[in-house]
Amino acid sequence: MDYFTDERHESLRAEVREFAEKEVRPQVARMEADREVEFELSREIARRGWIGVTIPREFGGMGLGHLGKTVIVEELARVSGAMGAMAQASQLGVAKVIHYGSDAQRREWLPKFASGESLPTIAVTEPESGGHVLGMSGTARREGDEYVLNGRKWFVGNSHIGDVHGVVFRTDEGSKGLSAFLVESDRPGFRAGDVGTQGGLHGFSFGEIVFEDCRIPVGNRLGREGQGLDVAYSSSTLYGRLNLAAVALGIHVAIVEDTVRFAEERVLYGKPLNQLPNIALKLGEMQSRLMTAKLAAYHASHLLDHGKACDAELMNAKLINTEYALDSARNAMEIFAARGTQAEYRIERYLRDATHIYPPAGTSDVQRLRLGQVASGTYGKQWSAELSDLASWAWTELAEREAELEGQDAKILPIPLAG
Repeated sequence: MDYFTDERHESLRAEVREFAEKEVRPQVARMEADREVEFELSREIARRGWIGVTIPREFGGMGLGHLGKTVIVEELARVSGAMGAMAQASQLGVAKVIHYGSDAQRREWLPKFASGESLPTIAVTEPESGGHVLGMSGTARREGDEYVLNGRKWFVGNSHIGDVHGVVFRTDEGSKGLSAFLVESDRPGFRAGDVGTQGGLHGFSFGEIVFEDCRIPVGNRLGREGQGLDVAYSSSTLYGRLNLAAVALGIHVAIVEDTVRFAEERVLYGKPLNQLPNIALKLGEMQSRLMTAKLAAYHASHLLDHGKACDAELMNAKLINTEYALDSARNAMEIFAARGTQAEYRIERYLRDATHIYPPAGTSDVQRLRLGQVASGTYGKQWSAELSDLASWAWTELAEREAELEGQDAKILPIPLAG
């Protein structure tokens, strides 16, 4: 099954898989042992242009849309959940500029993201308020042509390797009192804080950043003052859920591949393990989960690239991929038995890494709650419809490229630029 991809996506898949096998896999054991932020591999992934997969070609990007992004993140996560997480976290930083950046901000930052010169992040969560965005207390106070930022953000993807951070701070009271900003990591008053002590995704930077009277120009504000809630929710909905689904999918692929191989090679009672009926049943269940999870992720990517209203599909992709990867990891543990707890068999790493995909962009219960609202007709703003022009530009570029290959003229639609 091609899962909505074409030869360009599959060519990209082959390229990323080769890199992951040759460059990333030899480093995984070291990353697991050291448990330190992996700078060089992260930078190399960025230098290959893969962070720019959803960026239009006019800004130096690849123009392969959310399908291309899902391919990249899946293939990296298949070998290293940490590097898959790194790539997806940077994509969140790209999203905020595509969706809410001014023309000047897009022309300044998108080419840098696409080339790998600059790695972006997005930072919303605070220690006291957690995932409750409206509960944040960090402040951005305007003084003339500058804002003065004070506060802490944590669980920030790429916290210690990011070059420009998309942050949301409080500029006033209430839901219209949040605003979003771009903050370069070399600004006075900005510093990286505690890197954290996560149990999985070793090599991924997922820590704290601190703002202490950090001054930025007004021109670094994203969108209008008071639009920060939209920046946070849209990035999480349109990019975050699908990105994390792709990380979970890559881990899931690795779980099934390793378990199938083990069951073929391990002989018990005179037969390969996979010939025992109870093991064959578990393998069949894992394969069924993987097929369903992959379909959910790529279908949501396809709809998003076509500018369709698909918030529910994005939620479901995150829910299905996270839950199914964890379920298959537990099945693998049952098949590997005691060997599953040993590092050389990798299953315990897959289980730890998949667990880290569970909380971001909403736990499974959050996805179920929102899907319940969809079912009852009480779900609110459809971000995929609200930003459909920007979400679907990739399909325009893909159609243009296909027409070029066939020697035809393609209708090119303008990309709307936010004020």
